Amino acid sequence: MQFALCNEVLQPLPFERQCELAAQLGYDALEVAPFTLADDPMTIDDAQARQWRRSAEDAGISIGGLHWLLVAPAGLSIVGADAALRARTAAVMERLVELCALLGGRYLVHGSPKQRTPGPGDPPATVRERALECFARAARRAQACGVTYCIEPLAPRETGFVNTVAEAAELVDTIGSPALKTMLDCSAAGQAEREPVAALLARWIPSGHVAHVQVNDPNRRGPGQGTMAFAPIVRTLLQLQAQGQYRGIVAVEPFDYVPDGPGCAARAIGYLKGLVEAIGAPR
Repeated sequence: MQFALCNEVLQPLPFERQCELAAQLGYDALEVAPFTLADDPMTIDDAQARQWRRSAEDAGISIGGLHWLLVAPAGLSIVGADAALRARTAAVMERLVELCALLGGRYLVHGSPKQRTPGPGDPPATVRERALECFARAARRAQACGVTYCIEPLAPRETGFVNTVAEAAELVDTIGSPALKTMLDCSAAGQAEREPVAALLARWIPSGHVAHVQVNDPNRRGPGQGTMAFAPIVRTLLQLQAQGQYRGIVAVEPFDYVPDGPGCAARAIGYLKGLVEAIGAPR
């Protein structure tokens, strides 16, 4: 099982140092938030992206993918009433797909709750159609670039649009692109889903809808720093890997860093690898 660390955990360290520290801690990859690389990720050119990829490789780590996609530039929306703004947002999504491929990444995680929150009184059907237009454009570019674009279900306290894996899977099925999937964030699932996370994984990964998993506690700290039981989650993922049904990276994405970023990152990888060792190979 391969583990990635979401790189904002190690801010404000320079990117090269983030790569070195994550590798030293035992992570296989970094999951990169584009806003940590540039105030406006649209200013990143191909040459700079390839240089960051080399920096990661030199440190003995890969760039697994991208997340927190639409934080910058400011003002984006996939559901707003302004068609020109939605078109600009879709263009940003397409460019981030290209940057992901240049960085050596394999997936993008589309969370970005503020940039998909409907306005007051927006009809749900209209919101859905607007979002589908943007996701379809991203999916086409992802297929062309050989990466996977994942719609992330988020907790209701963050956004009212797409809160469950089933809701995300319905959008994925509507578009019907092999490059568009959903994913599961343990913190969000612990707040929004009725089933335990392990049961969700066992049901949705074999369906082909879920291409990525992020591990964190509903209290928004790292895995093992709250009440969620991660042993069943790791056990299920190991079983699905052994069956050839899950080939993705498992990414650590805390939001509340205890005791601090590096300390949280170190504790999480030790905890997860300890679970893998204790559970052992699936029988």
